[in-house]
Amino acid sequence: MQTIEFELEGTYVELNMLLKLTGLCDSGGAGKAIVATGAVSVDQQIELRKTCKIHAGQVVTIDDIEIHVLADSGAE
Repeated sequence: MQTIEFELEGTYVELNMLLKLTGLCDSGGAGKAIVATGAVSVDQQIELRKTCKIHAGQVVTIDDIEIHVLADSGAE
């Protein structure tokens, strides 16, 4: 399984934008379409909310790729 570590800039990122920012799709709209198919899991639960807020510590899975969401290193 491939692992991607994504560092947040702020407190959260919307799920569809996370897919775009990690290079798994070309746009936020494409990310929404992927989420709508039921192909994305958050913390091992299928997630259908396209713009659900993803916070540090959560793990997003799509196919054989895991995205580990890390806290913003500049945050206090």
